[in-house]
Parts: sequence; C-alpha cells; structure tokens
Amino acid sequence: MSPEPRRLIVIGAGLIGTSIALALRERDADVLLVDRDAASVRLAVELGAGTALPGDPAEPADLAVLAVPPAAVAATLRDAQKRGLAKVYTDVASVKAAPLVEAAELGCDLTTFVAGHPLAGRERSGPAAARADLFLGRPWVLCPTSASGPEATATVTELARACGAEPLTMDPGEHDRAVALVSHAPHVVSAAMAARLGDGSDMTLGLSGQGVRDVTRIAAGDPKLWIGILAANAEPVADVLEGVASDLALAAAALRAGTAAGRAGADAAAELGADLLRRGNAGRGKIPGKHGGRQSRYAIVSVLIPDRPGELALLFQAAGVAGVNIEDVVIEHSPGRPVGVVELSVRPEAAERLAGELRGRGWSVPG
Repeated sequence: MSPEPRRLIVIGAGLIGTSIALALRERDADVLLVDRDAASVRLAVELGAGTALPGDPAEPADLAVLAVPPAAVAATLRDAQKRGLAKVYTDVASVKAAPLVEAAELGCDLTTFVAGHPLAGRERSGPAAARADLFLGRPWVLCPTSASGPEATATVTELARACGAEPLTMDPGEHDRAVALVSHAPHVVSAAMAARLGDGSDMTLGLSGQGVRDVTRIAAGDPKLWIGILAANAEPVADVLEGVASDLALAAAALRAGTAAGRAGADAAAELGADLLRRGNAGRGKIPGKHGGRQSRYAIVSVLIPDRPGELALLFQAAGVAGVNIEDVVIEHSPGRPVGVVELSVRPEAAERLAGELRGRGWSVPG
C-alpha cells in the first residue's frame, strides 16, 4: 500500500481544493496552494489550508491535486507536469472522459495521472465555504486508465482515505453516465423549477414551504461553474433530461386531455399521473440510506420552537438525554412569525420516547 501523501500542491483554492487542503493539514501534511485568483489563495492560507506556492518547488511534491473545472484539467495537467510539480497528479472535476481524451491529445504523461472525483459539495463556492470534514463518508471515484501506474493509483487512493472518503473505482464513461443521472441532470431540473418561481408574485412566493425549498435547493449553485460541467458531460445529461421531459410532457398532456374529456378523461389522466408518482416513489426508495444501506422508514417528531439563539442546541440536548439518535432534521420557518417547526426524523420505536421528553421540558409537540 502506498503511504499517505505528506507533501501536496493544490492547484485551485476553491471549495473542493481548499477543503482537501484543510483535511490534509489536520493530518499534518505540508500543503502548498496556487490559484489564478491571489485573493482566494490568501483567504485559504488565512483559514489554515496551507501556504502559497512561491514558485516551482525545489523537489516534486508527493501529489498535485488539480482542483479546476473540467475544461481546464488537461491544460493544467500539462503545465504542472512540464514544471515537474509532483510525482503523481489527480483532479477533482465532476466529468472524467472528456478531460482524459484531451490530456492524451496534449501529450500529458498519463502514467502519473489518476482522474478522481469526490462526490461532495455545497451550494456555496469559494474557499470561505471549505470544510475539513466535507468528504467524510462520501464516495470518491477514481478512474485509472490502462496507462495509470499502480503507484499513482495507490497514492490517489490514500488521498481519498486521508480526507475521510470512501474510494471506489469506475470506468470514466460509466462515471460520467452515473453523475449525469444523480447530479448533473437533477441540477438542471431543479433550475427549471426554480426558474418558474421568477413568475410568481410576492404573495405567491410567501406561501413557499419546505417542498419547493427542497426541490430548488441545488439551483442556488454557481451558474458559471455549472455551465462548464454540463458542457463537458453534454450527451449523458441530455439523455436523462430527455427522459424527464418525456415524462413531464405525457403528464401535462394527460392532465389537459382529462380536463377536456370529462370524467372518463379525468380518470385516465389520473392513472397516468399515478403511474409517474408510483415510479417516483420507487426510484426515491432506491437511493441508499445511511452508511450505504437500504433507506429506513423514520417517524417524524414535529416541535414548535421560537426563532432565537440556543433553541436547537437545547432540542438536541433533550434528544441526547432521551437516548434518541436524530437521523435527520428539517426546519421550516413560519412566514412573518418568530417561530418555526423542526421536524426530527427518528426510528419509529423512539418517537414516543422523544416526544415525551420534549413535552416534559415544555416544548410544544403536536400529536
């Protein structure tokens, strides 16, 4: 097994690059940072992510991480290899096949390069959003090619483990089709729904609940970043979007036909809609739950809380006293009122115990 990289160069001090640097700094690795934006490097350094790369290093680092957009991976790799920055190179872009083809065309040394993609992120971007624990328990896909040397693959695998991630190996094309389904196309669908909200009045949008917030949450991502991602993975994303568009078009047509055709048409439209909803339930149920296992069915304990500092901490403390693990939490604020509803997902057998503890401490727990 290759040793964990102890000296790294991170090219690109954004969210992912700075998060990797922070994770390795916690393990006392020596991290050098470089970015076209000097302000990003300064902020990352202030956050404790490492030190700025002053120039070409006296000797190659163990590993260079290319934390740049997909379209920039190949050229960045070529330039870094020409400068002899590291013994091994990897990237963190969310598209693999196209950058690998371009890297080969540019004459990059692919024996020292292993393409990688940590599946973790946030709606926010830049070094200020970085976290050392961003990758904990998350998949980190490695896409070694037939040219990749075994030592390079082992080094990048140890990088993923050092960041707390779970490394797994995929073919580049398989990876791109997978992320089109579970990441890239969902972002476009979320953006399409969020775009509809632009036509809503202030009164209409004031009715927004957790459902629309959940559906549109990822639409808050940086458009410039996502344009590059989608362009680099265009065909697989288009395939998924065409399937979604077909389902939506059929549902819309059925609803309009049902309106025009009376009761019989309405029944037919309802059945088409029910089929889509059933398939949606089935698809949602296939997403792995905690620790990669099957999704669990949780009970929801709803608690009315005032919107003031310390309330959530007291709520979680009460759950701890009751010996109840909170599996998930959702907060929904009441428009115009300094209160909100916290929905705590717990195992069904623990729901009444938690509710009793909360009521005993004066919390308002419906039901």
